[in-house]
Formats: sequence, structure tokens, C-alpha cells
Amino acid sequence: MPPAATVAAGHGPDRPPGAAPAELLRRLRARTGGDADPVTHVERVPARPGEQVPWPQWTPEELRAAFARRGVVAPWRHQAEAADLAYAGTHVVVATGTASGKSLAYQLPALATLLADPRATVLYLAPTKALAADQLRAVAGLELDGVRPATYDGDTPRAEREWIRRHSRFVLTNPDMLHHGVLPGHAHWSGFLRRLAYVVVDECHTYRGVFGSHVSHVLRRLRRQCARFGRTPVFLLASATSGDPATAAGRLTGLPVAAVTDDASPRGGVTFALWEPPLLPGDHAPGAGGQAGGAGDLAPVRRSALRETADLLADAVASGVRTLAFVRSRKGAEVVAATARRALDEAVPGLGDRVAAYRAGYLREERRELERALLHGDLLGLASTNALELGVDLVGLDAVLICGWPGTRASLWQQAGRAGRSGDEALAVLVARDDPLDTYLVHHPEALFGRPVEATVLDPANPYVLAPQLACAAAEAPLTPADLDLFGDGAKEAVDSLVAAGALRQRPTGWYWRHRERPEVDLRGEGGAPVCVVEAATGRLLGTVDGGSAHFLVHAGAVHLHQGVSYVVDSLDLDDGCALVHPEEPDWSTHARDVTSLTVASVRSYVDAGPVGLFLGEVDVTSQVVSYQRRRISSGEVIDTRPLDLPARELRTVAVWFTLSPESLAAAGVEPADVPGALHAAEHAAIGLLPLMATCDRWDIGGLSTALHPDTEAPTVFVYDGHPGGAGFAERAYGTAAQWLRATRDAIAECGCEAGCPSCVQSPKCGNGNNPLSKPGALRVLDVVLANLPAPGAAALPRQGDRRAE
Repeated sequence: MPPAATVAAGHGPDRPPGAAPAELLRRLRARTGGDADPVTHVERVPARPGEQVPWPQWTPEELRAAFARRGVVAPWRHQAEAADLAYAGTHVVVATGTASGKSLAYQLPALATLLADPRATVLYLAPTKALAADQLRAVAGLELDGVRPATYDGDTPRAEREWIRRHSRFVLTNPDMLHHGVLPGHAHWSGFLRRLAYVVVDECHTYRGVFGSHVSHVLRRLRRQCARFGRTPVFLLASATSGDPATAAGRLTGLPVAAVTDDASPRGGVTFALWEPPLLPGDHAPGAGGQAGGAGDLAPVRRSALRETADLLADAVASGVRTLAFVRSRKGAEVVAATARRALDEAVPGLGDRVAAYRAGYLREERRELERALLHGDLLGLASTNALELGVDLVGLDAVLICGWPGTRASLWQQAGRAGRSGDEALAVLVARDDPLDTYLVHHPEALFGRPVEATVLDPANPYVLAPQLACAAAEAPLTPADLDLFGDGAKEAVDSLVAAGALRQRPTGWYWRHRERPEVDLRGEGGAPVCVVEAATGRLLGTVDGGSAHFLVHAGAVHLHQGVSYVVDSLDLDDGCALVHPEEPDWSTHARDVTSLTVASVRSYVDAGPVGLFLGEVDVTSQVVSYQRRRISSGEVIDTRPLDLPARELRTVAVWFTLSPESLAAAGVEPADVPGALHAAEHAAIGLLPLMATCDRWDIGGLSTALHPDTEAPTVFVYDGHPGGAGFAERAYGTAAQWLRATRDAIAECGCEAGCPSCVQSPKCGNGNNPLSKPGALRVLDVVLANLPAPGAAALPRQGDRRAE
């Protein structure tokens, strides 16, 4: 029987059970030709049976019958265990694998309570609109009288919102709408909140870093409003398999949470292949930006992971295999879909129509139509960002292609788990990018398989999160001393800073918000309001990009892709939040370049290791996009570099950095002229490998290296969180420095290139065009650091106030 709470969405072309993964992988490997096998490792994850248990005694007969109509005759053991805990009033997180039926674990107690108490209500939170829409279909499909489920998000017509507030008893929304709409309008929601029995937080492992820290306080604000109405709802959280889910869920909610982690659902076998694209013909080609090390050096270049994924997607669709390709970026998803469509249309005219792209930034109507087409089998192939990684019901897929390491092992397994037809065999392929971490992983499968997934990293005490959230809470209702305990460590200091800044006024009854307008707080740390992308000739809104990415993605002259159509940006108005574009199909792509400066504000902790120093502290980072390159699509050749006039951006964040004495570098054989390139290469590789230790990817972090930094007065490499106040990544790097830098050194040493390439020390986001870089120098730098740093587990020296690095 299929995992509970899943609905078959069609099976596509018939095939013998279990034959597709091995056969498809054989076909895909055969298409590459030549002597080099792109598959570096094949892992076989065996199938397992499920364990069913009786329905809990408190389950209403009406609800049992509704699940039975959907094909669920009994729950899996972990579903019943989580449901029993929640029904008894215990906050619980169920952290089990993809397609393990987590939705039934929270639907069961929530719906049973709604049927037993005609006044009770349930609030469901999802990180994406697609997931909320999918859950609405599931709950509405049970056809239970009186539940009246409804989504309440930015796409909900205003005419329907009042009805939902008054009549829906199962409201599905997201943290953004809870923050912007529900909590500020709590007076209109009073009837719903005073009867709130459960708060469901789905896919809670996605709430990490700055976003997770913000959401943790949005949930505390929700608890505060419920308490004002005398209500204490039970929190029911669902997570992908993660490290220490009880602690992470407790940090997210501020409550003690029990964890259910023993997955009792059946699982089909998975054939998991690690795929390294082949080197381009011609032995050597220009490196990224045309430079690998010194001027004129050449580096081996691998075939683009985007092009490789597109070809694999086209081959899978041509074989009648329903396939989902996960791609890291919005632009990448568009490129993969467009390339696959062209290849399919060349083979069989019209077959390209069975492939599409899916990403955030599409209009509501586009998203819903794509979801419908995928669920009903009209589409055979889909290139998606991680918007479809989460629990949207995609049963019916045969294969998943993962274009580039998704950032965490949790995401890797979540994405791979999208494939598998009701327990049938499935194929997952991780296609490595030309990147230090991807290269390391496809040659070190032990780092992926048989290891526990990461713990979720978030920091509710981040003052850049805590103070704005306390301002929001005060705007909703005056803060009291008891509220400060609810918001945790640092709340009193944050309130004092808001009073000093004139944002709050202290009175005997509490702290009051002083302004008429509400505080403007960006939950996702994306750097401001979205920028609209508008076709200049027609005024048609194509979509949006987040404010933090606008300088890089939609600057004047940038190439922007939307649904496979190429546009060139005419102008970017940051004040009005609008980029005007016109359709054009240039034979070049654009790549923004920036410059960065950094000053040390304070040191939290440090390790004195003789000629090496390791530091954790606050830094001020100033960055500015100053130009962009145009590169020939066919060859990667740099056509020209064009200047841009965009404002600088300033960031106070947390960084980890290490210093080395000039004498230690000289003793290691690093000549003074080679120090900048050696440090620069070590910085790139360290950034690339940090996601192995922390729940981040290289786009969450930044770096800077210099042969003589004015604040440290020494050769220094900085790696910093790319979010105001930090996101917990630098702290993780500091705590695992020896392990992190050892993996970095190994990745560089094991790369087969001579002078450095994108697989080891080149970076796709380097603002200096990957110049200068010295691969041999980077190895010597890291050898010095590792020879002097304490072994893993050694204690750092205590913090010495806010002293400068020395």
C-alpha cells in the first residue's frame, strides 16, 4: 500500500517494476561516449517494509472513513505515536523521511479535535505557497463537515479574506503572512485565535539561519497573542530527517518538544549515482573569468552542470521517464528547462512541450498551472528550484536529477525522495558542479552516505533579528516584563536599545511602540522589498526578484530569463523597485562583479596558536557591484567588461578568520609575491567546503583575504555570514575549524589540475575574476594553519571583552 496521506498522481508509461533505475542509468552513462565514465559512485539504498498499527482509540469514525476513502486503512507506527503525543497536549516534532506520511501525523489529531469540538481551530504554516496549496487539496479532499479549510496568503483575493477569518477552522498560511497580515490584525483574528487548538509547522527544517531566527520570534509573537486570549495551542512540527530535531524545534518555538524519529513507513529502493561531468575537449580551456592563477595560466574546465543536467533531463523524458530536475538558482532552472526543450524538439518536434521550469517569482496563475500539469502527467520533465523540494505530493516520478550539491544532506535526501512510485524503485543522480565542495563529495561518497544529516542552525538571540521582532510585538500590543522572558536571551538589552533609539517609550505598564507606521521587517533576510520585472513595451509584469539579488540579477544590461524567454534589462530603478526589460536572444550571458572591504568591529573569542590565530567576531562589510562581464554562451569567452553605477551596501555581521605570521609563510615556502594568491585560493576553497560543516551554501557566506589587513596587521583570511547580525554559520566554522580546513586542504590536494580550477580554488562569485590565485600556495597556507591549530575538541581561549584582533 502507498505511504499514508499520499495520492497517486498518474504513473506515466508502463514499465516492469524495478527495471527503470538501472536501465535508465545505463542509458544515461552510454550517452556520454568516450572512455571516461561520469559516474564516480553508485549507492544502493535498499527497500524496506512498513509497520502499521491500529488507529488511536480517540480517532472519530468519520475521520477513519475519510482516510479509508483515500486508501489509508491504518497509520504507520510513527504517525500514530506523534498523533497520540499531540492529542495528549505534548508539543511534538515528527522527523522522518520523504513520503513517510508526516502530514497524516498532524492531520489526525488536528482534524479529530475539529470534529470533536465544533469551535476549535487549527493554523497550518508552510514555508512555500505551493506546499500550502497541496495541503489544502489533501484536507479538502477528505470532505469533512464543518472543517472549511482555506489558504490565507498573498494570493488570496481580498473579497475572500473576511470570510476566512470568520468561518474557516483550518487556515493554511505561511510565516510571512502570519507576520505581515495575521498578527498585526490580531483584533480581526480574535475569534480564531481564542479557539486555536493546534499550530502545525510543516517542513520546519527549512527555518534556518536568519529566516529561521525571524520565524522563531514570529511564533513567539503568535504564542503571546494566544495567551492574551487565554489559549495555549499545541505545536505540531514536521521535519525532514535532521540532526537533533527536538532541540531545533525547541529553539524554533521556545517550547519543550518531543521528537518522533523512527520512520515506520515502507520505502522503495533508490539507486543513487554521483555524476561528474566530463572535461571539455581540448585538454585545457580558459578558467572562470579567463584566469586561473597568474596571467595566461589555463585550467581544465568541466562541462557545465546546467548543460549536463539539461541533457540528462532530455534523455530521461525521451525515454518516457517522468523526471524532476532540481537546480540551485532561478536562472539555472530556466536554462535547464529551455535547453532540454530545444534538444527534445530537435529529436521529436513538439516533445519539448512536455518540459517546463518552476521557480519562485512566477505569477500565481503560472504556478498553479504548472502544479496541475505535473500532478496530472501533462508534463514529463520539470526543472525546479527547491520550491518543489518540500512536501508537495509528487508521487508518480521515476527519477530525480540534482544539479549541484543542494547545501545539506537533509536537502539531498529530501530532493532524492521526490522520486518513487508508491514504493517502487527510483533513480537519483547528483550532478556535480565545477566547485570544490561538489568535486570533493562525488569523490568522497562516505561524506554523503551512511552519515547523519545536519542539525538545523538558527540563532533567535541575533540582535539584528531580536530587536526588529520586539518592535513588531510592541506595535501589536505593549511589551511587558513577562514578555521579555518569552523572547529569550538578549530581549532586555534589545528593548533598551529600542528605547534609546526612540522606537519604544517605557511607561509603568510596559514598553509602547512610538510610531504610527508598523516596523518594516524582512523575514527572509533578502535585502528589501521584491523588485518587479516589467516588459517595457507592454507594461506586463513578468515576475519578481528579491531586493538583495537585484544588483546582481537585473542591473542594466543583465540577461534575464523567464519561462524560457530571454530578456535584456533596460534600466533598474531601486527606489521604485522596478526593472524594465525587452525581449532579446543575445549569444552572451552576463555576470556581475563586485568589490568588498571589511573592518573588524569586535572579537568574541579566539585561539592563540603561535604563528596562527583563529578568531570569531563582528565585522563591518561594505560591498558594491561595480561592473558586469558579458561572456559568450558557446565558449565562456569574456567579450567585455562594462561598468555599473550602483550604490554600496553595508553589512554588520559575524565572521571567522585566521591570521598567519609572515615568518611562518616564508618558512613554508610561500614567497611574498605569492602570498595574495595563496590566501585568495585558500579563501575560495574554504568558502566552498564550509557547507560540509554547516547548514548553508556558499551563497549564504562571503569572504575576503589580504596579505596585510589593517585591523589584524597580518596576512588574513575572513569568512563571514552574508546576513545582518550573522546566521550561525561563522560560529559553526569556528567550532569545527580544524575539521573544516582539513577537508578544504584535502579537496585542493586531490584535484587533478595543476594551477587551480573551478573544482578546487576558483569561485563562481569572485569579484576579482579569480585573480590572483595560487593553488600550491593555498596548500602551504593550510598546512601552516593545520599544523598549529589545536586538535578538534580543544577549548578556545575565553573571550577577552571587545578587543581588536592582534
